[in-house]
Amino acid sequence: MCGICGVVRHGSGVEISEALVVRMRDTMTHRGPDGAGCHIDGQVGLGHRRLSIVDVAHGQQPMSSEDGRYTLVYNGEVFNHPTLKPELESQGVHYRTRSDTETVLHLYERYGDAAVTHMRGMFAIALWDSTERSLWLARDRFGVKPLYYVHREDGSLWFASEIKALIAGGAVRPVLNERALPDFLANHAPSGEETMFAGIRRLPAGHTMTWKHGKISIRRYWDLSYSGGDPDATVDAAQERAYVEEYTERFTEAVRIRLMADVPLGMFLSGGIDSAAITAVMSSLVQEKVKTFSVAFAEREANEFEYARMVAEHCGTDHHEITVSPTQFFESMPRLLWHEDEPIAHPSSIALHFVSKLAAKQVKVVLTGEGADETLAGYNRYRVTVYNARLGAMYERLVPGLARRAVRSGIRSLPAGLRARQRAERTFLTRGADLDDLYFDNFAVFGRQAQHNLLTRDTAGRIGGIDPYEAYHRALSDTNAKTLLDRLLYADTRTYLQELLMKQDQMSMAASIESRVPFLDHPLVEWVSKLPHSLKLRGVTTKWILREAMKNRLPAAILGRRKMGFPVPVGTWFRGEWRGLLDEYVTGPRAMERGLFDAGSVQRLVAEHLAGTRNHSERLWALLTLEMWQRIFIDGEGPNMPLLSVARPRSLSNLAA
Repeated sequence: MCGICGVVRHGSGVEISEALVVRMRDTMTHRGPDGAGCHIDGQVGLGHRRLSIVDVAHGQQPMSSEDGRYTLVYNGEVFNHPTLKPELESQGVHYRTRSDTETVLHLYERYGDAAVTHMRGMFAIALWDSTERSLWLARDRFGVKPLYYVHREDGSLWFASEIKALIAGGAVRPVLNERALPDFLANHAPSGEETMFAGIRRLPAGHTMTWKHGKISIRRYWDLSYSGGDPDATVDAAQERAYVEEYTERFTEAVRIRLMADVPLGMFLSGGIDSAAITAVMSSLVQEKVKTFSVAFAEREANEFEYARMVAEHCGTDHHEITVSPTQFFESMPRLLWHEDEPIAHPSSIALHFVSKLAAKQVKVVLTGEGADETLAGYNRYRVTVYNARLGAMYERLVPGLARRAVRSGIRSLPAGLRARQRAERTFLTRGADLDDLYFDNFAVFGRQAQHNLLTRDTAGRIGGIDPYEAYHRALSDTNAKTLLDRLLYADTRTYLQELLMKQDQMSMAASIESRVPFLDHPLVEWVSKLPHSLKLRGVTTKWILREAMKNRLPAAILGRRKMGFPVPVGTWFRGEWRGLLDEYVTGPRAMERGLFDAGSVQRLVAEHLAGTRNHSERLWALLTLEMWQRIFIDGEGPNMPLLSVARPRSLSNLAA
């Protein structure tokens, strides 16, 4: 795992300075504390920070081909490298190292742009062709590894593993991208190619880019395909057994190949079925005890240690835990926002960093459970949406429109804080039958109406009615999935999953530790995408085939658990001694003077949350982290900014000591 960056400029006589590349590169020292390198070739400069995982003694980057034509910087791992290396050697390729970096270089020499189709892994690649004077970028199929870029009007291209490197190199001046606000407010984070910085974009997962003569061309090289089967089709017992056996074999292989390393490995263990399943398989594949690491909060509702310990004992792991206090949580926010580059979408990111620091004391690589929910229908919202769509269709067919309107009006006339009203408002009784109403808006942080109330008239006018679900609609227009469940899974894989992967990458790399995601092994996911629906979602049982595959390998209490996510009690903290953070970052003068949000609407959110009539934890978190991010990047205060301004709220005066 590493950090890469570079600049290529168009025009005769253009020279890239090494000092510029070093400045970009060394903002990412945390991504690669084991080594650093640069390559300058007139109009191009490439930079690399190395975290040594495979062939620790060799494999330094940038790496050039024997004839000097190609020079590569690369972040990630190609897990089928042990298979590819002897295949290439049998074709006459001479290796100078044992590293998978050299395999990537040889694949490009042989196959050009099609090299990525031979790779099984996670990667972000930049390769300079000194003969063609062209730069080639590539990102892995699911976007496990980040790759951001700026393409300026003068034709120059800047790229990096982290946004802060682009800013350090002067590619752009940090300015809020207001066009990304609707997406951020609805979906926790920008869901497509846009970022929160004007002018900075991300190369989409499963795509390559070629730069030549100042022009760029972007090409998709991979996409998921779905079978389009009948969601109500039944599978007999013999077929089920065969599916479960094959899934077990494929999943085991996905875990096994991710054990490739010349350094110690471990496992992030939450106590949920995803991480428990990887732990069980991993334990069966290695002779030594697997090192497992868990994180939680002292609050009972945010503590899964009981289940993590159960799995650790069952699998015989060497288990380690860390409990994060509210003070540790909030005091770490400025620096972790700097590491995240964009507003922290999920409070669980902070917990992830603490467990990464714990793990980094003993291992350099961990396996994690990301991707299981988006490929095996693990979120409750899939079940709810399928249920709403089916009953809603019957409801509209059988109940006259006048009666439906009366029901809707009756529900909306109930007190806003009444839980029965809040639940009914999430169902077909008050929502339309389209996906925007039933799914995207239903599970948004700030849905369309909420954004209408939140944004000032000036902000809304500048944004100009941008669709907050544009990236989701674009994904749905690309897929061949026909059934509702498959369409939801595909849309989330292309959008929501991207932010979860960036959280995993940035919070672990901030602690200089590599994370690997077996559930996103692309041959496994391609096979899973074509499974009958009943093997993913069966009644109220999510991830059915994974639970069946683990029946004899995990405790029943783990197999039968409903998904918790990773709960962080920020809503409770906001109502207690940390109320002052809302006064500072949500309703405070600096936040309001930006003119983005209507003061009355923001104050109502805070008042309702503090009174306990509504739980606005997600919304307040979004507003808080957005304001903190703006102070760090847009206002230039940096990661060492004070948590509070000089006017310290009384409720937080105890922190001054």
